Amino acid sequence: MSRAGFVCVRGAREHNLKSVDVDIPRDALVVFTGVSGSGKSSLAFGTLYAEAQRRYLESVSPYVRRLFHQLGVPDVDRIDGLPPAIALQQQRGTPTTRSSVGSVTTISNLFRMLYSRAGHYRKGRPMLYAESFTYNLPEGACPVCHGQGRIYEVTEESMVPDPSLTIRERAVAAWPTAWQGQNLRDILVTLGYDVDRSWKNLSDKDRQWILFTEDQPTVPVYAGLTPAETRRALRAKMEPSYQGTFTSARRYVMETFTKSHSAMMKKRVSAFMLSTECPSCHGERLRADALEVTFAGLNIAQMGNQSLKATRSQLMRYASGEIFEPSHTAEKIETARTITKDIVSRLDALVDLGVGYLSLERNTATLSPGELQRVRLATQLHSNLFGVIYVLDEPSAGLHPADTQTLLRALDALKRAGNSLFVVEHEIDVIEHADWIVDVGPGAGSNGGEILYSGEPHGLVDLPASQTARYVFGRFQPSTHDPRSPKGWLRLKGITRNNLHGLDVAFPLGVLTSVTGVSGSGKSTLVSQVLVDLVSESLGQAMEASEPDEEDVDVAPASKTEGRIVEGARSVKRLVRVDQRPIGRTPRSNMATYTGLFDHVRKLFAETEMARARGYDAGRFSFNVAKGRCETCQGEGFVMVELLFLPSVYSPCPTCHGARFNAETLEVTFHDKSIADVLNMTVVSAAEFFQAELAIARSLNFLLEVGLGYLRLGQPATELSGGEAQRIKLATELQRPQRGDTLYVLDEPTTGLHPADVERLLVPLNRLIDLGNTVVLVEQDMYVVASSDWVIDIGPGAGDEGGKIVAQGTPWSVADGAGRTAPYLRRFLRPLKN
Repeated sequence: MSRAGFVCVRGAREHNLKSVDVDIPRDALVVFTGVSGSGKSSLAFGTLYAEAQRRYLESVSPYVRRLFHQLGVPDVDRIDGLPPAIALQQQRGTPTTRSSVGSVTTISNLFRMLYSRAGHYRKGRPMLYAESFTYNLPEGACPVCHGQGRIYEVTEESMVPDPSLTIRERAVAAWPTAWQGQNLRDILVTLGYDVDRSWKNLSDKDRQWILFTEDQPTVPVYAGLTPAETRRALRAKMEPSYQGTFTSARRYVMETFTKSHSAMMKKRVSAFMLSTECPSCHGERLRADALEVTFAGLNIAQMGNQSLKATRSQLMRYASGEIFEPSHTAEKIETARTITKDIVSRLDALVDLGVGYLSLERNTATLSPGELQRVRLATQLHSNLFGVIYVLDEPSAGLHPADTQTLLRALDALKRAGNSLFVVEHEIDVIEHADWIVDVGPGAGSNGGEILYSGEPHGLVDLPASQTARYVFGRFQPSTHDPRSPKGWLRLKGITRNNLHGLDVAFPLGVLTSVTGVSGSGKSTLVSQVLVDLVSESLGQAMEASEPDEEDVDVAPASKTEGRIVEGARSVKRLVRVDQRPIGRTPRSNMATYTGLFDHVRKLFAETEMARARGYDAGRFSFNVAKGRCETCQGEGFVMVELLFLPSVYSPCPTCHGARFNAETLEVTFHDKSIADVLNMTVVSAAEFFQAELAIARSLNFLLEVGLGYLRLGQPATELSGGEAQRIKLATELQRPQRGDTLYVLDEPTTGLHPADVERLLVPLNRLIDLGNTVVLVEQDMYVVASSDWVIDIGPGAGDEGGKIVAQGTPWSVADGAGRTAPYLRRFLRPLKN
């Protein structure tokens, strides 16, 4: 039976949920808690939100359905009392220069209307329509840079970095690699160019044509023949291998950058391009006539590039009618008042949520997932919706505890407006603020998926099975850590980047340092950008990304770091940045392959008696190699059926039934387990199974240490969160031989972690310190900060109000200070002995 005022779930089996039944109140702030991997997101997003979306989409036309990213149908018997739902999940910004804070919040639309209808025009200038104030449309975009603000070009030097090479030796580095590059070289042979003479010895005319011509001649290609043999074949009019079309290096680079859908390809060709500010609009992206129009003394580009907080302050007096443009008629004064009043009310929500340091023109690809979620939440605060469920994914992620209070006020406002809030959260302050708690567990993966508790917060305290209960309502244990003494200092001087201006800072070596501060204070700029840039430059070490990320491409160039290391550079022999980028972008990438433990597993299977008898080598047990994989699904384990008006259906492969390997390969077993069985094991079960295999057990133990025991070895990289990917990288690094004197940099490694998992994560981090290394974290979890040896608190505020060192020293000395971190840090520190 359904209960009035409740959402009633019966038989939920999504992911690891064990056919759970639960009743959740509407018109309340409900927090879903549990250790990482317990199943709370499977309940909140995979079940409740997915079902709400499915019901909504059934009511709209098939054509409209195609415009939505549709989730799969949840595995649940029944859900009663479920209103419409809106999901605000952790996700990266759209990877394009065209998406900004202003466009996501729609405030940019209001500004275009404001400048069109109430802007100050030069005498004699006609009024411009709103479309003229956007660089996303031809009416407003600068005709020179097409609204990019920058000009992208290539030069001979950028495309041919080593002119001593020949064309055959790939002197034209900008051309594609592999077959396509060979094809272009073969075409040049047909055209009569000398591909075996060094580039610098070719004539200027030939070099210019090869690099810059717009001609695209199609000629016969004789693959595999020498230039002399090709000339003879042409004279004899022999049948060619194929007809090839030439593309100059410049044309190839530009077309790939503008048209390719592959982030990796765009990333590659962008390395050969030079970016300069547009000489026409000077980076402001708009036509000259639009930039002439001003409001409050600023053109629309200048208005969009200042902080949201400054913009709100500037417009408040216009919204109240206190001031107005002197040249305005009564009609324009009222128009300006009406539009600015709407803008100010939207900006109020953004500033209240702690993102007032952002600007309207801030590219969404440069926002953290937490920042983007709060920007979207502010938009919902202004929408005045009633009777919906907001499903939020860790809205406190990346928030300083002081900013969490503003978040809670925003959530309360949505609830007062008649909505329900279902929040997946680990932050203790948010859990304690809830009207109702749903605790999922007790463990992770197959050890979770049960509802331990569903009720008012006070009832959770007396639940022994709950790991959450150990930390809420003042029951957490303060840190008992005794700070270690630094073995040296890495001193940086004159640091200038983003909101850091001429900053001097010293990082202690051989200890664990946490850099804290309110959101937007400059801590990530200092650690993840400045520190990484200067140390990698000192080491002559190019920082490698795990894989080119879409957000690295087609966005405005990052600002440069100014400043230098003045002491301690020689004490750092190696730099490792453990970030939250994916460990792979396809289901073929997984934890087992990334960490290298799968290589050892495949060798074990190749050494079995049956494998040796059949002549199977280790490659036979890879789902990426033709000889061992299932050819029906090409080793994917599933086949996709595209349905025109419905989400694509992924069903297990009818041949291998999801095992990914062919039948002959699966016949080989190790202790009665096939290679597919091993990939389906969790880290916990695999550690028990392989305990006698030292190399494999070692890798698995490190994965257990960083709190990933619940993941399956073969779980696709596409299913992993950023925090999980970061911890897999950390475990991979931990298993490497430690030489000491390595600087490890991590940006908020506790993102997505339950307090119990946070405690566990500190163990391997401290081991790195004990082995003679240095660890620097950007961190907001006060338990981690309290367990650090040194704390650098950045602030005091965000944006232009931040960028300074507010306090630094041991956790106790920072807690005794007056910074915004101090009162929250004190709660997690035991009293010092007299």
